[in-house]
Amino acid sequence: VRNLKLEHEQEKNKILSEALETLATEHHELEQSLVKGSPPLSIISEEQFYDAVSDSESEKSLSGFETTAYSLEDSMDSKDTITSGMSEEKVCGSGESLSNGIKKHRTSLPSPMFSRNDFSIWSILRKCIGMELSKITMPVIFNEPLSFLQRLTEYMEHTYLIHKASSLSSTTERMQCVAAFAVSAVASQWERTGKPFNPLLGETYELIRDDLGFRLLSEQVSHHPPISAFYAEGLNNDFVFHGSIYPKLKFWGKSVEAEPKGTMTLELLEHNEAYTWTNPTCCVHNIIVGKLWIEQYGNVEITNHKTGEKCILSFKPCGLFGKELHKVEGYIQDKSKKKLCALYGKWTECLYSVDPATFDAYKKLDKKNTEEKKSGKQVGNTEEPDEMPLPDSESVYVIPGSILLWKITPRPPNSAQMYNFTSFAMALNELDKEMESVIPKTDCRLRPDIRAMENGEIDLASEEKKRLEEKQRTARKNRSKSEEDWKTRWFHQGPNPYTGTQDWLYSGNYWDRNYFNLPDIY
Repeated sequence: VRNLKLEHEQEKNKILSEALETLATEHHELEQSLVKGSPPLSIISEEQFYDAVSDSESEKSLSGFETTAYSLEDSMDSKDTITSGMSEEKVCGSGESLSNGIKKHRTSLPSPMFSRNDFSIWSILRKCIGMELSKITMPVIFNEPLSFLQRLTEYMEHTYLIHKASSLSSTTERMQCVAAFAVSAVASQWERTGKPFNPLLGETYELIRDDLGFRLLSEQVSHHPPISAFYAEGLNNDFVFHGSIYPKLKFWGKSVEAEPKGTMTLELLEHNEAYTWTNPTCCVHNIIVGKLWIEQYGNVEITNHKTGEKCILSFKPCGLFGKELHKVEGYIQDKSKKKLCALYGKWTECLYSVDPATFDAYKKLDKKNTEEKKSGKQVGNTEEPDEMPLPDSESVYVIPGSILLWKITPRPPNSAQMYNFTSFAMALNELDKEMESVIPKTDCRLRPDIRAMENGEIDLASEEKKRLEEKQRTARKNRSKSEEDWKTRWFHQGPNPYTGTQDWLYSGNYWDRNYFNLPDIY
C-alpha cells in the first residue's frame, strides 16, 4: 500500500511539473509575441533571471544577489538618444586625461549586451526547489561583465557623502550623511538584472579614483561559504570603510530572498567616530514566470559607537497595493532614544531629513487619508502579489521644511544597452597598459571570461568560465589531498573592533606593490 501511495504521489508530481513547464513556456512565448519588434534592451530579463546548465557539480554562489536591484520603473531615457550616445562615447578612449590632470574614465563598454529573451529559467529551477542555491551554475548569458568584487565597489559611487560627513561639526548631521550613504549603496544597483561573475578563491580587485578621493581593495577570502572582504580609504586620510559580505539565499518557489550577512564599518578618522550597520534583505519576485520585480525590506540600524546615537531605517515591503513600494523611513535618536530627526524617501530615488514632530504629523494625516480611501473598498486576497505593484507616484512627496540629503545620479543615455550600468560601473573593468603593469595577477580585470563577455565574445566567455571553475575545483582537490589549507593574502579573520562579531580585517601592505607567491587562478 505504501509503495502504491508513493508511486501515486510521484505521478502527481510529474504531471504537475509538466503542466507548470508548459505554462511557463506558453507565458514566455506570449510575452515574446507582445514585445516583438521592440528593442531587447527595453525588456532586459523581465521573465527570467538565470538558467543553470551544468554537467558537473557546481561550486559557484549566487552571491551577486546581495547587491542586485531591479528596475520597478521604466527608464526615462529616450530611445533615440541611446544610439547617438554610443557613437559619441566610442570617440573617447579610456585613460585620457582632463585639463585638470585627473584621469578620464571610459563612458561605454566595447560591446553592447546580448539579448536574454530566448532563454528560459524553468528548465533548471524546477529541479532546485529546496536546494542550496550556491550549488547552481548559470550560463554566462545571465551574467554582466563584472565580478562580484567589482559590484561591491559600487558602494563607493557616492563617496562624496562620506567626505561631506567628515566636514560637518554636528554629530546628527554626520549621521544623516552616513545614513544617506548606506541607502545609496542599495540604490546603486537599481535596474541591474545581470548577475555578476562569482569571484574565484583568491581573486582580488583594486580601484583608485583620484576624482572621488578614495582607493579600495577587495579579496575573495572564502569559497564555501562565499565571502568577499573589502577595505577602502580616503586619499586624504579622512575615512576608512571596510566589511565582508556573505549573502544567505533562500528559494521560495516564486521568489528568491537574499539575507545579507556581514557588517559594514565606516570610520570618520577626523572625528574618531565609527559607524556600523548591515544591509536590508532583498527579495526577487517572479523568477519563474512573469515580470521580475524586486523589493528591499527590513530594518537597518546604524550605530555611532562614540556617541551612542542610532539611525534606525525601515525599508518597507511593498504591501498589497504597492503603496509602500521602494519607501525608506526612520529616525535618528540619541543614546536615550530621543528622536533627533526623521528621514524618509525611496531607495530608488532620494532621501530627505525633516523635524520628527513634522514627520509624525504628516504620517498621522497620511494614515487617516488611507483609511478613508479603504473604507469604501473591499479588501480582497491577502496573498503575496504575483505582479509588480505600481506605486502611487514615481516621486516622493516632499514634506515642507525637509532637507535633501541624497538624490540618485541619472544613468548615462546608453545605459540600457550596457547592462543598465551607471557611469561609475562602466569604468570598473577598464584596463590600460600602465594599470596592467602594476596590478597583481589575481585582479579580476585579468579574468578571461569577464573580458571576453565585455568584448561581446559570448561563446569564448562561456568556455573560459567553465575552464576557470574546473581549474578551481582541481586546485581545491589537490589541496585536500596534501592537507594544505588555503591562506588569504590581504585579509585575516578577527573580531570587528566595534561590534565584537567575527569579521575579515585588512592585513596591510597591499599598496606596497610587492606581489610574490600569488596563486595562479586564471
